[in-house]
Amino acid sequence: MPNNLKNIFNYRKLSAIFSKFKKVLSITIFSFLIITSFAHADTTKIEKATFAGGCFWCMESPFDEIKGVLSTTSGYTGGNVKNPTYQQVSNGKTGHTEAVEIKYDSNLVNYSQLLTIFWQNIDPTVKNRQFCDVGSQYRSGIYYHNETQKKLAEETKAKVEKQLKKPIFTEIKSVTTFYPAEDYHQDYYKKNPVLYKYYRYRCGRDQRLTEIWK
Repeated sequence: MPNNLKNIFNYRKLSAIFSKFKKVLSITIFSFLIITSFAHADTTKIEKATFAGGCFWCMESPFDEIKGVLSTTSGYTGGNVKNPTYQQVSNGKTGHTEAVEIKYDSNLVNYSQLLTIFWQNIDPTVKNRQFCDVGSQYRSGIYYHNETQKKLAEETKAKVEKQLKKPIFTEIKSVTTFYPAEDYHQDYYKKNPVLYKYYRYRCGRDQRLTEIWK
């Protein structure tokens, strides 16, 4: 066989081998990605926590910073009016309080850690108010989703009361229906950072938190 034909034959042979190798490699990579995806899904354990600490704008950001927290949603809970609006809740007659619902991966962050963040971001020594916001719609609360959360909430409340040496008015109740707030309330601190910071400062939130938890 002439050399040029041999070269063509060898080239085609190598091309066929390389083509098969690429196919095998592609299948291997694809399989790896699928297995990895399922493995990640299997190790993610999504749970919920529901807290009320006054203005829900101010309760999203502390939890969003935590590794393992998947989402925070501002909303209303604890009342007796279905699908309430912000205007309805604001008048204080619905029984609802402003709250945040947190979805988290309990393999990365546990409920006890979330409770610590919660307490450090509220004033538990006042009833039916938080900072400059007054009314039952701003009361603080822990709304547990299971008995383990209830037990931990009660234990931490007792510790906080002992630490601050004052009565603690934060309510601990079984979670009821959580109604997400209007879209413009979600991630308000990100969408309107200047107005958010101004409100937070004028409300004296950080100043009071420093006094309580120094």
